[in-house]
Amino acid sequence: MNFRTNIQLQKERNQIDYTSKLMLIGSCFSENIYKKLNYFKFNAVSNPFGILFNPIAIENLITKAINEEIYSEKDIFQLNERWHCFDAHSDLSSSDKNELLQNLNETILATNKQLKEATHIIITLGSSWVYRFIETGVIAGNCHKVPQKKFLKELLLVKEIIASLENMCVLIKDVNPLINIVFTVSPVRHLKDGFVENSQSKAHLLAAIHQITDKRNKLYYFPSYEIMQDDLREYRFYNSDMIHPNETAINYIWEQFQYVWIDEKIVTIQKEVDTIQRGLAHKPFNSNSEQHKKFIADLEKKRKDLQNNYNIKL
Repeated sequence: MNFRTNIQLQKERNQIDYTSKLMLIGSCFSENIYKKLNYFKFNAVSNPFGILFNPIAIENLITKAINEEIYSEKDIFQLNERWHCFDAHSDLSSSDKNELLQNLNETILATNKQLKEATHIIITLGSSWVYRFIETGVIAGNCHKVPQKKFLKELLLVKEIIASLENMCVLIKDVNPLINIVFTVSPVRHLKDGFVENSQSKAHLLAAIHQITDKRNKLYYFPSYEIMQDDLREYRFYNSDMIHPNETAINYIWEQFQYVWIDEKIVTIQKEVDTIQRGLAHKPFNSNSEQHKKFIADLEKKRKDLQNNYNIKL
C-alpha cells in the first residue's frame, strides 16, 4: 500500500548550473532555498530589502530598482529611536537616518545590476493579506511594529495580484529579456490571519500565478506549497510552532527543486562542494596530529581545484 501522494515533477529547460546567476526575492521560505544554494556555492543573492511577503511589496522593490528611484527623508520614519522604511525589513533599519538612506539607495543600485545580469529569479509569495498605511495609502512591505490601528488590513483580489505579477514580469523582461522567472508559493502557514483566511490568501496567490505562467516566455511555477501540503502533509514535517516547515521538510523540498531546476551534469561538482563544506565544519580531536594535517592539506587541494576548474570559491 502507498501511504503518500508523491507529486510527479518534470525537469525544466534552462536549468541552473555553476555559470548561472540567481536572485531570490520574497517570503522567509525563499531564505531556506537560498541557504541551500549558498551552501553549494551557487552564484546567488537573496532578498536585498529583507523578507517580503506580499506581491505588492515585491513589485515595489522591483519597480524602484529598475527605475533606480532614490530614497529621501520623506520615505522613512522614526519609531523607538530607530529609523525605518515601510518598503524594507527591519534588518535594514538604523538608529542613524543617513545610514538607513545610504543602505536603501546602495541596495537599490545593486539590485538594479543584479536584475539585469541574473539568469534566474525565484519569487516566493507568502500572503495575499496586505497592510495599507492609512496616512499615505501605501501598502507596507513591513509594518515595523507600528500600531495596527494605523493600518487597514486588506485581502488582495486575484485580479490585483495578476496585475502585480504581470508588472513585475514586464519590468524584469524589459531589462533582461532572457531571464527565467520562477514563481512559488511559500508553504509557511500564516495562521495569525486565521485558518480560513490563510487558505483564502494562498488560494488567491495560486490562482493569480497560474494565470500568468507561460513556459514559452520563461515564466514558471515550482510547487513548494503543494509538496508540503499534499506530499508531506503531516505535522511531523513542521517545527514545534506548527507553522514553519522543519529541516526535514526543507531538505525534501530542496531535493525536488534540485531535480527540476539543477542541471544533473553538475551533481558531481555539488558532491565535491559538500565534501569540502563538511570538512571545513569538522572539529578535530587533535589539530596538531599528522593525520589532521594531511586531512587539511587534502581539503585545501580540493578547494583550489574547484576554484581553478569551476571558479567556485569556498
